[in-house]
Amino acid sequence: MNAAELVDRLARQGAPGKAAEMARYHKVERRYLGVANPVLNDLSRDLRRELALATRIDLARDLWNTDIHEARILAAKLFTQARIRPDAEIWEVIQSWLPECDAWAIADHVCMAGQKRLIADPARLDTVAGWTDSDHLWTRRAALVITLPWTKQNHPKPADLAHRDRVLGWAAGYVSDRDWFIQKAVAWWLRELSKHDAPRVRAFLAEHGDRMKPFARKEAAKYLATGDCTAQGG
Repeated sequence: MNAAELVDRLARQGAPGKAAEMARYHKVERRYLGVANPVLNDLSRDLRRELALATRIDLARDLWNTDIHEARILAAKLFTQARIRPDAEIWEVIQSWLPECDAWAIADHVCMAGQKRLIADPARLDTVAGWTDSDHLWTRRAALVITLPWTKQNHPKPADLAHRDRVLGWAAGYVSDRDWFIQKAVAWWLRELSKHDAPRVRAFLAEHGDRMKPFARKEAAKYLATGDCTAQGG
């Protein structure tokens, strides 16, 4: 099945009125089909099982190039898989998509695919470090969203703690950026980390919190305030 056939299939599964609703919500001018995420999840799972890796990569590129909302999300979902060997070409494709991201939903799905590739090869964080200086909002934001797996370990190894501190350094460099999406990404990273490593989040907020927007500071401390987190870390 090629990209055009998949788009036709998805268009037939769109809910009446949903496409217009999605266009209003996402506020980016492109074609929307009105297809719910569970449909895309099921389809991507089936395609990952059925297609050879080279075919899947070509299909993902073609879907992305349609610039249709659901097609771009499906393209990212084709790569959202823990074990892929070899994965160097997929990592390159994910990087090539980032400069074309212009909305949070598509950007988040690209980052979710990228998270798997970072976990597979943490040396790729050296590439991600370069994104922090990008003039492109969604690329800068991606440096935090794609590294969210390092917020989730209760018992991180020393190397993981080093990666965690490295990303916290990037977040510290972002706190003066007044863009809402950047502030939200910093808050998201800290909020998730606070569930597993409260001391690091408290230290970050003590040093940098006064430069964050109030909503971001409040969200970052959400679980610290309720005590709904475990104090882990090194």
